[in-house]
Amino acid sequence: METDKTEEKKPLSFIEQIVENDLKSGEVKEIVTRFPPEPNGYLHIGHLKAINISFSIAKKYNGICHLRMDDTNPEKEDGEYISSIEQDIKWLGFDWGDKVYFASDYYEQMYNIAVNLIKEGLAYVDDLSPEEIKKYRGTLTEKGKESPSRSRSISENLRLFEEMKNGLHPEGKYILRAKIDMSSPNINMRDPAIYRIRYAEHPRTEKKWCIYPMYDFAHPIEDAIEGITHSICTLEFEDHRPLYNWFCEHDDIECYPKQREFSRLNITYTVMSKRHLRELVEKGYVDGWDDPRMPTISAARRRGFTPASLIDFASRVGTTKVEGIVDYSLLEFCAREDLNKKALRYMAVLDPVKVVIDNYPKDKEETFTTANNPENESDGEREIPFSREIYIERSDFMEVPVKGYHRLYIGGEVRLKSAYYITATSVEKDDQGNITLIHATYDPLSKGGDTKDGRKVKGTIHWVDASKAADAKVRLYDKLFTEEVPGAKTGNYLDDLNKDSLKELNAKVEKDMLNIAPGVPLQFMRMGYFTRDSKSKEIVFNRTVTLKDTWAKTQKQ
Repeated sequence: METDKTEEKKPLSFIEQIVENDLKSGEVKEIVTRFPPEPNGYLHIGHLKAINISFSIAKKYNGICHLRMDDTNPEKEDGEYISSIEQDIKWLGFDWGDKVYFASDYYEQMYNIAVNLIKEGLAYVDDLSPEEIKKYRGTLTEKGKESPSRSRSISENLRLFEEMKNGLHPEGKYILRAKIDMSSPNINMRDPAIYRIRYAEHPRTEKKWCIYPMYDFAHPIEDAIEGITHSICTLEFEDHRPLYNWFCEHDDIECYPKQREFSRLNITYTVMSKRHLRELVEKGYVDGWDDPRMPTISAARRRGFTPASLIDFASRVGTTKVEGIVDYSLLEFCAREDLNKKALRYMAVLDPVKVVIDNYPKDKEETFTTANNPENESDGEREIPFSREIYIERSDFMEVPVKGYHRLYIGGEVRLKSAYYITATSVEKDDQGNITLIHATYDPLSKGGDTKDGRKVKGTIHWVDASKAADAKVRLYDKLFTEEVPGAKTGNYLDDLNKDSLKELNAKVEKDMLNIAPGVPLQFMRMGYFTRDSKSKEIVFNRTVTLKDTWAKTQKQ
């Protein structure tokens, strides 16, 4: 009797439960979420979780997800970052349609809301210095103290705020603060700043404004203007939720969005602070935001990670309120899982040494047929050339083998992938004793890897034909840091930079590989997963991940 093998339903995340309850109760008719990056750097892998949650929730419940650039800090923002953000999200497979917005779209409306707060006695212009404001704010165990400016008249506050807008005062002279509760146990409610003076040209509004709204003020207003139903953010904003709600209550906008928080994505052996990432770029520790060692989405794309592998990673991490750190090896696992199905198999010799097959005819050439991807028959087959001289990996040969060594050695026999059995007979060396050439013989009856006498060999190695091979550079990338939590021991994350995070090799590869476009996933047989570099003018292949995780083993040695 057959059993019913229905697929086990994946449990709902706590955010999905909230959304479903809101829909069932009729509290909301259509789900509207948003992903609101600040365009002050490239998106990093930590953003994956927020991107996946916001866009996937909207898609699952037939809603809409907006892309909104929170461009309220003109000193740090740039059009390059805006373009990279849009490109990364589209590459991941998410679509915001025509729903792309900017905080700067609402500057006029935000200013008017701030003016109304002043008129209602809920905001005031303060002339305390930053140091004095910090002192007056109090501590977690000590109440704050009201600023002397808190008692300014409404007319005086309106005059000063307009003067701030008109550029009549220097930076730092005044700020606009909300008048809430200096004795609140939540420090965020102790008269937070709303506007500050900044004489910086904005990428979009240029020099129109010299006052800019603070994030805690701008964000809930942006959500309300756009009709956001579920404002999903990370846990560091949980203590800001009462302030978010306060501004929603006093902005005179009909929509009242709700903020919900989840734990952020932290990964071992990486830093996710944009300040740190910017420092790595600006001080030349890496070659730009998309250096394949960086934890940015652009870098992951250039390194060869696929959108599916990154989304799988974000999904496996899950959506919870529990803070934690995810092992980098999970990201690599997700990459291997996807690349194994998609990657075309090619032979590339990263550290080549030439082998001359002495009993193979000098003028003979032949081809062998091999599968492009054993995991996917639709990828077809290709012909690989073979002649008397080939390249193999230097590590695939030892003059005198150690115990358990099953590759090529003097008197030993191995199988050349898809070709013949060969036996090493002698070597040639340079003056320093380095092997420059290996001599071997082949068994003509072992074509394709089978022998008439049925003998078997334990080792199979890859190779490329010397006369048809192409030259290429290969970059082997490893983790950018040597410690799980960079800087945890010394206080400076730069102390833990991995000096061996990049190795560049001169390789011999199949000539057909020169026609493969950047981004196409490849498996170099026995060597790992690679893709052609998208920026180099030379032929360069970047290693995405190894075939197996060797990091833990290396650290124990």
